[in-house]
Amino acid sequence: MIAHLHGRIFEKQPNRIVVDVAGVGYDVSVPLSTFYGLGGPGSEIALHIHTRVREDALALYGFATRIEQQLFECLIGVSGIGPKVALAVLSGIEPPDLVRAIERADLARLTAIPGVGKKTSERIVLELKDRLPRAPAAGPAGTSLEPPALRDDVLSALMNLGYHRPLAEKAAAAALMNAPGGDFERTLKQALRELAK
Repeated sequence: MIAHLHGRIFEKQPNRIVVDVAGVGYDVSVPLSTFYGLGGPGSEIALHIHTRVREDALALYGFATRIEQQLFECLIGVSGIGPKVALAVLSGIEPPDLVRAIERADLARLTAIPGVGKKTSERIVLELKDRLPRAPAAGPAGTSLEPPALRDDVLSALMNLGYHRPLAEKAAAAALMNAPGGDFERTLKQALRELAK
């Protein structure tokens, strides 16, 4: 089983990249949360990998962080959810927010994810509430210590400016981590700087 890949990006499209490892190209499906954090073709990359072996195919799913991989593996364990829907869930919500939404049984937040209906949301909450991985308290995804209202305001402002939700969530999280304790204006400016990188 392939558990980790370290190489260079050979080709990059939303939800799919080809990783060149010593001249061998690995076709890897990724959530948008991982995709937006990647450099361009030729950039060095390291991914956590979930390998799925079926009779007719060998599929690789790649994740920038261990928590994304753990959530993906939890999601595909839910009845009726396959890898495609699990990737859609991770593409539509950041890992800490997904953990919070499941813990709080926030069906409205879960059904806001494209491709996830009410019944799927209910199954996710029912089956995963007591077996979720712990999101890290610090780091790129660890904004749980920041005031949620500030984060939500910055996220809303970025989306009103036309940024895609997963990209806006990533920028808001990075801004709160890199410029903690700021007010709305300072945090929004920092988020826009993160998006310009």
